[in-house]
Amino acid sequence: MKKFIFLFLFIVSCFKAESQENNISSVLPTAKVMEIKNFVKGKNYNQDLAIFINFKTYSGKYRYFVYDLKNDKVLQKAVVSHGSGSVIQNSEMLKFSNTEGSYQSSIGKYEILGSYNGKFGKAYRLNGLDTTNSNAMLRAIVLHSLGCVPDQEAQSPACLSLGCPMLSTKALTETAKYLDESKKPVILYAFY
Repeated sequence: MKKFIFLFLFIVSCFKAESQENNISSVLPTAKVMEIKNFVKGKNYNQDLAIFINFKTYSGKYRYFVYDLKNDKVLQKAVVSHGSGSVIQNSEMLKFSNTEGSYQSSIGKYEILGSYNGKFGKAYRLNGLDTTNSNAMLRAIVLHSLGCVPDQEAQSPACLSLGCPMLSTKALTETAKYLDESKKPVILYAFY
């Protein structure tokens, strides 16, 4: 009887692990991971680490992922905000812009540059690498934290930013460990 109970628990844990893995692939598509692996190959970027933001996912859910490109696994997941200007009234859809003063998030690939201490504490400068986010430096779009972003998933949406991807203080502290250890710039890929 003990063998059957053990076998049952083992099978249940395998299904649970597999369903969690499948759940991650639905919010972090393999095609996006492959796109970044190909993008960084042979360039002066970190080859083992990337950050992904899936703006298609509801803002109260985990949609920010620090990803191990070498071992194909998520190292960190977090709630991340989007810009207040990205909100479309009476819709779950978002809109994006590269324009100063739009308060919208921008999609595309970013090079995460050095950190600095500003009015939100530690923050990381983002250099937009695509036509959809090339004004990130001009717009002062940075990765930073703010107390209104929750540590855990919630039914309510995350608070809104002025276009920056904002994390909870705890989440940014965890991300900082990866970024500060990296000898080469890490790519952040925000997509929709």
